[in-house]
Amino acid sequence: MKKILADILYKCPVREVGGSVEQPITGIAFDSRLVKDGFAFVAIKGNQADGHQFISQAIKKGATAIIFEDETTPKQKGVAFIRVENSALSLALMAGNYYDNPSQKLNLTGVTGTNGKTTIATLLYRLFSDAGYCCGLLSTIENKVGKQTIGATHTTPDPMALNAMLHEMVEKGCTYVFMEVSSHALVQHRVSGLQFAGGIFTNLTHDHLDYHNTFSAYRDAKKMFFDMLPKKAFALTNKDDRNGQFMVQNCKASIKTYGLQHQADYKAKVMENLFEGLVLEVDNQQLFTKLTGKFNAYNLMAIYGAACLLGMEPQQALTGLSLLETAEGRFDYKRNMDGTVGIVDYAHTPDALDNVLKTIDEIRTHNEQLITVVGAGGNRDRTKRSKMAAVAAELSDRLILTSDNPRNEDPTEIIEEMRKGVPPQHFKKTLAIVDRLEAIRTAVALANPGDIILVAGKGHEKYQEIKGIKHPFDDKKELFNLLEI
Repeated sequence: MKKILADILYKCPVREVGGSVEQPITGIAFDSRLVKDGFAFVAIKGNQADGHQFISQAIKKGATAIIFEDETTPKQKGVAFIRVENSALSLALMAGNYYDNPSQKLNLTGVTGTNGKTTIATLLYRLFSDAGYCCGLLSTIENKVGKQTIGATHTTPDPMALNAMLHEMVEKGCTYVFMEVSSHALVQHRVSGLQFAGGIFTNLTHDHLDYHNTFSAYRDAKKMFFDMLPKKAFALTNKDDRNGQFMVQNCKASIKTYGLQHQADYKAKVMENLFEGLVLEVDNQQLFTKLTGKFNAYNLMAIYGAACLLGMEPQQALTGLSLLETAEGRFDYKRNMDGTVGIVDYAHTPDALDNVLKTIDEIRTHNEQLITVVGAGGNRDRTKRSKMAAVAAELSDRLILTSDNPRNEDPTEIIEEMRKGVPPQHFKKTLAIVDRLEAIRTAVALANPGDIILVAGKGHEKYQEIKGIKHPFDDKKELFNLLEI
């Protein structure tokens, strides 16, 4: 695909132009290793490296245009040098222009917040697909173009990969696209320049402070999404979350709300909460859904509200909700022959873990044990480790602290940091088993008929990352197989 450089730079915050912008460009790269003849190279200052240091390498590999920020960048004859205010923002705008701004040809809905993003985006995709629409999905678990599945490596892809997928969705006839929008993606301008039909806010709790440093910075990053929504879009916010109204302050889009407690545009009442699912009252109708827990009642109301705002008839949306099953790794549930219940959930923040454990607590009889297996990821926000252990210890009868994705940290040290959150009165019921498979085996061995085992933290993931290597590992497969023995 060839585009004229001037067209690719449309709407970019250009400060200085050196060389011809009328030349054809065959591609765009922000990693110098991916540059080919005729490419434009965008030098971005990242957390790990500064792209300005690789400009010479990009030119040697064939770059004919350099987009950069630094005033001191050396120039080279025969190469166009374009200085911009913000390289990351420019990359996003250039990516959109290069792929003919595909988001403008789609009904693109973004979902942001701490918990629930994957469930809401995935189930909206399934709801509209089941209704006969060709849809796209961009999520933590997987990306989908129509029925085709593409593996996901990030919650929100980089601007080039993102716009390439949106372009493919247009080419394949997709009309609705649902995507998770992470706080990292917003700060790094990965979604800048995209045209959204709507945005959904789920909730805001403790997460990613290793990156944002403060809760207010994390909150402000999420708000950036609603600040960018156009007037013709909708902003659907959780009325019951204390940050719900903050997100839509000064938002140009049409503001709508959902919830369970306060008066909202889309409101539900939980009638029954079972391991097998929820019974909700919505618009004076009773709805049975296969999703479990109060937190999923919120997710379902966000899905229902968004579906209605996107033009689906309310009755059709409610009927569709009753047929949906949970996203993989989100309260995945199995009951074996002796009544023992196994649950796998992605809960990897204190609030998400609290939600899952309280949901189990609401359903259980308390004549059985609740055994929780949980760890915390390495090279991530360390402040949440002790909090997660404290939550698990308080709400579980037995607790096994184990390895999650230790990455480049020592899993033993991570577990020790978690143990600091366990109150003294809960020491006796707490075990530490570094090997995750052994921890799950121990939980099953400790369980009596009718007990409940929760394995939390990794959910849908099919690997365990240790020292830069992703080893095959699947919580659901391991737990459910052991329950069948």
